Amino acid sequence: MRHLVSLKEQSPDDLRHILDLASKIKTFHRRNSFLSQRTLIMLFQKNSTRTRLSFEAAMTELGGHAIFLDARTTQLGLADFQDEIRAIMRMGDILMFRALHASDVEVASSMNVVPVIDACSEKYHPCQALGDIFTMAEKAGSLDKIGKVVWLGIENNVSNTLMLACAKLGIEFWVVAPERDPASLDEELIKQTEATRYVHRTLDLKQALDNAGFIHTDTWMNMEFFENGKVKSNYEDEYRRRLNVFNPYQINIELLTRYSPNAKIMHCMPCHVGYEITRETINHPNSIIFDQAENRKHIQKAILSWLLTI
Repeated sequence: MRHLVSLKEQSPDDLRHILDLASKIKTFHRRNSFLSQRTLIMLFQKNSTRTRLSFEAAMTELGGHAIFLDARTTQLGLADFQDEIRAIMRMGDILMFRALHASDVEVASSMNVVPVIDACSEKYHPCQALGDIFTMAEKAGSLDKIGKVVWLGIENNVSNTLMLACAKLGIEFWVVAPERDPASLDEELIKQTEATRYVHRTLDLKQALDNAGFIHTDTWMNMEFFENGKVKSNYEDEYRRRLNVFNPYQINIELLTRYSPNAKIMHCMPCHVGYEITRETINHPNSIIFDQAENRKHIQKAILSWLLTI
């Protein structure tokens, strides 16, 4: 049974097939009954905007049905996880799991009840990575023309899977990150990327951004730092420390003008304006952030189709 958990389990041909399917679906099939009478269960332990919208819209447009399940309104916190998740999967044809812990996604997939998708955990975000590569290929004209991809900021779940997917597909990937989110560390994933010649690490902005085709970033700050738009007092020190560490890697007009004026700007969203990216950069002619967001729906269609048509 196929699952989409970390992209470690997919071959380069698998990734190309999903990307090609997304392109065909976007071009030729806005709505059809391809997944008629199929049910997608969407289990959320973390809040979401794009993940929920894109999966629910994708399943609807493919003729299926999506059920939103907020973990806070279930008995997952009261019962044994393995019992509850097994029962949940019996109610549908496929499980999309936005999880606090990747290990729980792995437990669910190991049962082989239905195909399981990691729709964002602390280690992985494979749907985002595939959607980002789909967007870059669309803008460049093809996968082969994507060129140099640069990640600025903190290494995390999104950079993990984007880096691995790029490495598997032969795309040059440069990491410019002074720190890694400790929760995102996956030694096996790092070994897979290091076994290729496509991943590079440096803190030299000029070296990394020279002739870059696409620049990606994500938030530096954890959401628990804030309440009502203000930093909580017990996180003040860590907030200020991160500002000092990461501010040189903010995507802003000065950085683009100086190092890479032709690069396309990408952000997985939500954007934290004034931190990892400025308002002027979000609205810049080179920004493809909202095309990137829309393409989440098309890549979700491809992922659902690929997993359910074995």
